Amino acid sequence: MQIGKILTTAAAVALLGAGAASAQTLDAVKGKGYVQCGVTTGLAGFANPNDAGVWEGFDVDYCRALAAAIFGDTEAVRFTPTTAKERFTALQSGEIDVLARNTTWTLSRDVNLGFEFVGVNYYDGQGFMVRNDLGVNSALELDGASVCIQTGTTTELNLADFFRSNGMSFEPVTVDTSDQAREAYEAGRCDVYTTDASGLAAQRASMADSSAHKILPEIISKEPLGPLVRHGDNQWGDIARWTLNALITAEELGVTAANAEEMKGSDNPEVKRLLGSEGDMGAQLGLEPEWAFNIISMVGNYGESFERNVGVETPLGLERGLNALWTDGGILYSPPFR
Repeated sequence: MQIGKILTTAAAVALLGAGAASAQTLDAVKGKGYVQCGVTTGLAGFANPNDAGVWEGFDVDYCRALAAAIFGDTEAVRFTPTTAKERFTALQSGEIDVLARNTTWTLSRDVNLGFEFVGVNYYDGQGFMVRNDLGVNSALELDGASVCIQTGTTTELNLADFFRSNGMSFEPVTVDTSDQAREAYEAGRCDVYTTDASGLAAQRASMADSSAHKILPEIISKEPLGPLVRHGDNQWGDIARWTLNALITAEELGVTAANAEEMKGSDNPEVKRLLGSEGDMGAQLGLEPEWAFNIISMVGNYGESFERNVGVETPLGLERGLNALWTDGGILYSPPFR
């Protein structure tokens, strides 16, 4: 009996401690009045300051959605540009509250580095870009090529695996940022530029003559990209996760920035729960009832953000592909709002 009492007391203390820790990040964010979001140093379509210095892009929209969920204000966010090498230190140290910059979900990053990936906002894979005049049509023709690559990325490891498994050699030309990689490639310092296929599309769109370059057909890896937070703060992780899920679910249910107000009167119970018309989803997260309504009405749903920033009508020209909803042949899928 005595041992049981001790164990019960210890469990209660642990639960109280976990409860106190769980509100730490949200309280800190509310205290300063904004979300500090780590983004890339600049990648067209995903995170890049426009001519007025305002950050725009697919990943930026996620950061603004998080701000809308917490504050009802998409401007209640500040952006910290990070390189591939700096990004994890910035998150571990608390310099940023969330990292949203083309970062691949891997076991070691999830476990050893002490992070929690809250979902996948872009399913990608590593590819290769070359100049048309190189006369290459396949990555299997790249034996002996010099390759521009960012340090501190899964891209480095995938590249080495691909060349070794195919009995080929390469000469790495390493840089710190994606812009440096593009500049080195354009200057002729390397034959090939490799990164995630979406990144290649973004960088090609930024080139003076994009038609002079082609992306080879091979995709050599799985790159599930998504936002991440620190381990140990469950409430903050839940808010970050369900912000992403709200964007996806809104598209599934046909809720858009334009019709969100009208859809509050929907007969669909899940739409009502999503928009805060019934249920207590917001309270469960420590947020206001209309947290998801604010996300959708201010940012739009996942599909709206995709098409606005990286879709077929943008310079990147990306098809939805795997990032289409599961109901449309893709693998994009959100747990239910229930």
